[in-house]
Amino acid sequence: MKKKQLVSLIVLVVAVIAVVVLAITMRTAGEDAQTPYYATFMSLVPPIIAIGLALFTKEVFSSLFVGVLAGGLFYADFSPVKAFDTVVNNGIVDAVAGTAGIFAFLVILGAIVILLNKAGGSQAFGKWAQTHVKTRVGALLATFALGVLIFVDDYFNCLTVGSVMRPVSDTHKVSRAKLAYVIDATAAPICMIAPVSSWAAAVSEHVANGEGLKYFIKAIPYNFYSLLTIVFVITITLLGLDYGKMSGVEFKALHEGDLGAIDPDGEAESLPEGSACARVYDLVVPIAVLIVSCIVALMYVGGFFTAGEYQWKLIDAFGNTDATVGLPFGSLVALIITIVYLMARGLISFKESMEAIPKGFTAMVPAILILTLATALKNTTGLLGSDVFVDNLLKNAGALKLFLPAIIFVIACFLAFATGTSWGTFGILIPIVSAAFGGLGSEIAVIGMSACLAGAVCGDHCSPISDTTIMASAGAQCNHVEHVSTQLPYAITVAAVSFVSYVIAGLLQSVGLYWWVSLPIGIALMIGTIFGIKFYQNRKTKAEI
Repeated sequence: MKKKQLVSLIVLVVAVIAVVVLAITMRTAGEDAQTPYYATFMSLVPPIIAIGLALFTKEVFSSLFVGVLAGGLFYADFSPVKAFDTVVNNGIVDAVAGTAGIFAFLVILGAIVILLNKAGGSQAFGKWAQTHVKTRVGALLATFALGVLIFVDDYFNCLTVGSVMRPVSDTHKVSRAKLAYVIDATAAPICMIAPVSSWAAAVSEHVANGEGLKYFIKAIPYNFYSLLTIVFVITITLLGLDYGKMSGVEFKALHEGDLGAIDPDGEAESLPEGSACARVYDLVVPIAVLIVSCIVALMYVGGFFTAGEYQWKLIDAFGNTDATVGLPFGSLVALIITIVYLMARGLISFKESMEAIPKGFTAMVPAILILTLATALKNTTGLLGSDVFVDNLLKNAGALKLFLPAIIFVIACFLAFATGTSWGTFGILIPIVSAAFGGLGSEIAVIGMSACLAGAVCGDHCSPISDTTIMASAGAQCNHVEHVSTQLPYAITVAAVSFVSYVIAGLLQSVGLYWWVSLPIGIALMIGTIFGIKFYQNRKTKAEI
């Protein structure tokens, strides 16, 4: 056994022993209470354990399981049988049941990706891009543009953009970690400012009186983290700036040819003979069909085409839709059309198309397993009353009304980072934010809601147990822990500027100055910060020389 593996194993064993010892100690102290840790800081300890272990041991599966185990033990007050029952039923079984639709979508999407690779569409696009995209900057901007265009859903975004742009980024020696960051930066942040997306629908569910989409749209100009992430990606790409661990990874990719790639779905295998006949449109057409099918399916599930309250009302239908039903529906239709199209083009046989389905499932198994454990961790954290604990924190901060958006942003960041779910975070916080401001009718309340959404995206962006972060790693075929560690300094930079922007926005709205003033100030601060980092790096380089 290698030394690093041995150290990781020892750390995991010590962590489990520590949880058991803590169990015995805490059980003695709280024997009469069923769950003495409810709505206390202990409710956030399980995800903290999982995150810490994942970052230290670089073993995501075992770290997540230890976190779920800790949550089960805390909830059961360290009763072994009840803890095991909690982990299995309330954690893993409920996680699978609650995300079955997303699992189906991932498997179908994986099959489509395998089909496009088998048919040679990705290779054809790569050859076209090699002719038209001349520089690393062009490759990164093309990745960014494609990510912006695929705004329907973050999972769809991550896997599709990754599949299409990997050949292009590899040609220009862009590291897989950098590719994963650009994919991640155009997934959740873009979906959170797109009214026609699964995220807008999810947010709408948590606002009373059917006004969710209305306030979602009003909050967009104040969603500083999402908007400033766009500014950040474009600016560092044009400047050719990298810092933190990403700088070393990019140096290795550019000068040593080490892209840090993994190949879990066998893309390196030889393509079938028909793939030599593939053209760029053999990639573009299936992706276009997939986008259109998913949008139409989301509209259908939301009641746009059926008699009822939402018939022929596009915005209301998207506010009423269910992404866990609409996305599998749309992707299944797209899969069937793609198979027929590629067979008609003579690029694949029926047998090869059927073989792509289990291969697509196999390619998604690691992501599905991590998503299951991450959701199980979220479930056990919820059983411990993490939402109540956060609610109490917000109430205690209520006196600082003008600064409350900035405080909400930090709390949402921390909660999303600890639980790995932005949807769960804003689901917890939006009702609390609404109550804290006496409804969402005032400008400061809209800023507060936007801070909640932005913080949820930020924490999700940083968390190693986030489903979107996992999908970005899968899409880029990048080592997951390396993706998290390289993008963390970038995300923290944008988060810091966003925090300052929320302080400014809270103060400016009190004198009647709204987003058209605070947003330009935030953009200026973001660009200024980037130039400051570049100036510091240049000075440091000169000093070393």
